[in-house]
Amino acid sequence: MTEVKEKKNTQYFTQDTEDAIVLYNGLTDQTERDILYRTRIHYAFFKLTENIIHTFKFYYTEVDNIEDLQHEVITFLLTKLHLFNPEKGAKAYSYFGTIAKRYLINSNNKNYKKRVEKAPVSEIESNENFSYRIDEGSESDKLISFIDQYVEYCTDNINELFPKKTDAQIADAILELFRKRESIDVFNKKALYIYIREIIDAKTPKITKIADRLYDIFKQHYFYYLENGHTNF
Repeated sequence: MTEVKEKKNTQYFTQDTEDAIVLYNGLTDQTERDILYRTRIHYAFFKLTENIIHTFKFYYTEVDNIEDLQHEVITFLLTKLHLFNPEKGAKAYSYFGTIAKRYLINSNNKNYKKRVEKAPVSEIESNENFSYRIDEGSESDKLISFIDQYVEYCTDNINELFPKKTDAQIADAILELFRKRESIDVFNKKALYIYIREIIDAKTPKITKIADRLYDIFKQHYFYYLENGHTNF
């Protein structure tokens, strides 16, 4: 007879964790709070932040190592413990997971920008960690898929997003860069502005204004994509 092994519980953020957080917020004695956090909450925060950092490859940080980054995020979560209210319908795992991801997205993007500005093109092309994984599968394929959907969304809704005819024309010229990105060899800023002006006669400040609006749309949907694994176009 084959022995059936008992399946181990691999969950780390359980209902007990949520109950402990609620209890923590109701306590006034700091010693009791410290003991409760150490025995029933800390491990869940530790695993939550560890999994998010490595799943999404949030590896751009001002601190010396990933462990320091993790400690930084856990400390931030502690400052938000008192805000959790289960009566509002949110589960603690989702609530604190979202807070951690938003914190890491902001930190990652800030430090990623600093590194890209200083890094040679050869390093960006050869270092796969110059982007972080959205979910399972090829990072490159995921980003390509997102950009394609983004361009399609902006194109289909260009008149609603940019009611003024001239603004819509400039936006479409910028989107044309995305459509033809595989065939464009030069990506320096000056060359791209020249490319856009060959399509539509517009001054640089106007192009920049429309580009910023397109970037805001991209960022909004991309953050949603990172947090949920699918688009909301």
